[in-house]
Amino acid sequence: MSFTVESVTAQEEACRLHSFDSNVAWEIGNIIRANAQQKYTRPVVIYIAHANSTQLLFFATSGPGTLPDNMHWVKRKEAVVLRWGCSTMRMRLTLQTKAKTLQEVYEMGDPSIYAVHGGGFPVKVKGVEGVVGVIVVSGLTQEDDHCVIVDSIQEYLARNP
Repeated sequence: MSFTVESVTAQEEACRLHSFDSNVAWEIGNIIRANAQQKYTRPVVIYIAHANSTQLLFFATSGPGTLPDNMHWVKRKEAVVLRWGCSTMRMRLTLQTKAKTLQEVYEMGDPSIYAVHGGGFPVKVKGVEGVVGVIVVSGLTQEDDHCVIVDSIQEYLARNP
């Protein structure tokens, strides 16, 4: 798939949920885990939390072999979603169109805190302003980290119209 700022923005809008609570997080997290197990041989970390308190709602790996470094990536991707309210893939593409790094555009864009690599995704709810949660996948290519989240949210929405 070819990613553009516009296509990823459209994905974010298409992935708005009807509601979000621990049951929704559990269901989406399990869909992500099953999809990651079916489509990829590399293990991933799956992390879903509330945006307002970063209360953890779902955490799992898709199998053995993840490393402590995966959690470092999770927290850095989460920081981007919570700070700028968009997916890490959209932020990455936005910066690429400007031919600039996060540090050049935002002076506080410390690379030890923020990671603009695909795999961080905002949870948004129809009729609610802003980000209510964050989903992060770490362990695949940044494109695959992003796609497994989007595909899984779309699968969840198809099951829960």
